[in-house]
Amino acid sequence: MISILKSSFFNSLLIICGGLFNLLLGACQPTTTEEKKVAPEKSKPNILVIFADDQGTFDINAFGSKDLETPNLDRIANEGVRFTQFYAAAPVCSPSRASLLTGKFNFHARLFGNVAPPHADPEFKSGLPTEEITMAEVFKANDYSTALIGKWHLGHSPEKLPNGQGFDYFFGHQRGCIDNFSHFFYWDGPNMHDLYRNDEEVYHQGDFFGDLMVDEVKKFTAPEKEDPFFIYWAINMPHYPYQGRKKWLDHYKDTPSPRKEYAAFISTFDEMIGEVLDHLEATGQLDNTIIVYQSDHGHSTEERAFFGGGNNGPFHGAKFCMLEGGIRVPAMIRYPKAVPANELRNQMANSIDWLPTLAELTNTEIPNKDEIDGKSLMPIIQDKNAPSQHEVLHWATGNPESKTNSWAVRKGDWKLHGNPWDPEKELTFGDEDKLYLVDMATDSTESTNLAKQHPEIVQELLKIHNDWNQEMIELKNK
Repeated sequence: MISILKSSFFNSLLIICGGLFNLLLGACQPTTTEEKKVAPEKSKPNILVIFADDQGTFDINAFGSKDLETPNLDRIANEGVRFTQFYAAAPVCSPSRASLLTGKFNFHARLFGNVAPPHADPEFKSGLPTEEITMAEVFKANDYSTALIGKWHLGHSPEKLPNGQGFDYFFGHQRGCIDNFSHFFYWDGPNMHDLYRNDEEVYHQGDFFGDLMVDEVKKFTAPEKEDPFFIYWAINMPHYPYQGRKKWLDHYKDTPSPRKEYAAFISTFDEMIGEVLDHLEATGQLDNTIIVYQSDHGHSTEERAFFGGGNNGPFHGAKFCMLEGGIRVPAMIRYPKAVPANELRNQMANSIDWLPTLAELTNTEIPNKDEIDGKSLMPIIQDKNAPSQHEVLHWATGNPESKTNSWAVRKGDWKLHGNPWDPEKELTFGDEDKLYLVDMATDSTESTNLAKQHPEIVQELLKIHNDWNQEMIELKNK
């Protein structure tokens, strides 16, 4: 009898405790849409443009890397379209960013080289002219909230800073690079603290800039916000200084330097991107957000970058040059409502194409559509057999009136270099190579100069470049 009573008592106790546990569990877990803060479906898709800095051509698993951990970048690739012949508009930071934001070749956007820091340019002559229309201005006119998180490097006077170029909100650094913990711009001097929220200098010494950026992206994409968002997340990685998280340095400890330091930084910002993807998914915004990813140009071989670390695969060249390793970059787009999943596109494309592509996807008017150089990529995204939207692509940096600067022009499979050079010093060029012709269909490594065999092609492409360059000279001197 006693054992029966004990059994009954303990069963009742278990039922009561179980009920209390479920009640407490229910109190800890959100049960309604409002409690989960899931964003309501917006009439327009959100836009997140992720622009990496100094990332090599093949430095994502989905693009061919065998030694990196990049699960979150791979997720974007596997859930969208990735491009195998995608080009940065320029092989160096500021011109490449100007082209992305304006949809124009950098010469056409009047940005000829890297923007000088303020102490070297007290009259603020350097920078993207304020008359140029940026992505932020285009989407702001279509009722988007606009933000730049990360690196600017396009000018320092008020009208040339992000808030003067269409961004409602800015958090990041104005100059070309910073230490990710002190947030100082270290160069020849003076060394300057460089972290801003809009036009206010802010201090977060000791906080990892990557974590700060992730927090800012999450705040700007809070689900209770009514307007669709346009975010230009200009990640300052893997640009030097290489400062990957300890867990990734430990992970790559057996990898030779400088690949070890570079790889740790790649996996660090891949992890950061994963945090943002998880946030967008948890708040119900991921599939209503167009995500574009691209590197601004090839990897660096500068001393500050340990003279390398990036992977350009079979290609030659790196940052600063017009060889494939300097301008062919990983690029992809994810948007399940209009972009197929896990597909490759081999057509020639360029970062100037993102503006018209995003405008088409969001029914946004580009006020200067007839003036931009970019073409919407939707025809080739929707049809893998569609032709490239470009017959000709141009690359050039420096003064267009100079006769010694490097440049390149590509028409179809033919690519002509003017004054080529290779930062990796794998290819050497003599006086007979001032004009250097390659057939990309048979020699994508650009190892053989075919100028003597095809003088007629050289003259055709040279005229195309010279005519275009003359237009740029006239534009510059207006």
